[in-house]
Amino acid sequence: MEAYGEDPGLRCASLDKLLNEKNARREKVPLTLRELIDALHEAFKADRVNIDEVQELMASYRSNPVEWKKFAKFDRYRYTRNLVDEGNGRFNLMVLCWGEGHGSAIHDHANAHCVMKVLQGELCETRYAWPAKCKNETDDTEEPEELKELQRSTLGLNEICYINDSLGLHRVENPSTVNPAVSLHLYSPPFSSCSVFNKQTGQRMTCKVTFWSKYGEKRNREVQEARCPEDN
Repeated sequence: MEAYGEDPGLRCASLDKLLNEKNARREKVPLTLRELIDALHEAFKADRVNIDEVQELMASYRSNPVEWKKFAKFDRYRYTRNLVDEGNGRFNLMVLCWGEGHGSAIHDHANAHCVMKVLQGELCETRYAWPAKCKNETDDTEEPEELKELQRSTLGLNEICYINDSLGLHRVENPSTVNPAVSLHLYSPPFSSCSVFNKQTGQRMTCKVTFWSKYGEKRNREVQEARCPEDN
């Protein structure tokens, strides 16, 4: 199923042509969500993808609630992951919805690229080093230790960030107690599970990742209940 109804006469524009037309004379004209999806499909046709170009495409989109609100499905208790487009099997594009104070567990990205863009509100990203192990003085076994925080930043409307496993782990949260937040995420390649980490001990656990909705259609609550208990 496609995220949008397909028009038989509609063809994906060339990435270079689209960017050249949109950004002629250095006058940055934002992409629509439909144009962004088409351009991403074009970019991911190649066996090797330039992730810098992908970030540029994500940056070229300017949040328009009229375009993404159909995908923004909130849950009272946890943040939600809502699939917008499955790409051509090489990426997933999704809208994440964060209620007041909602946040993710500290997690990796299963050897995938991740580009995140804020569509509404603000999000705080905290990055951590991969867990180190220390020697137990009594029996010489290795024990995990508390995760080391690397940096913390707040992203506002239309700002993006990028992370992969070589850059560490991260946690994303909505710092507001009164305003919800919405973000657009691209993962390549797609993944169905990742590792989450305990901040105090560094211990890891495999977590299945699921979609709260697909293509703007609500899913059964069992999907949400099957989510990793480390998420809040």
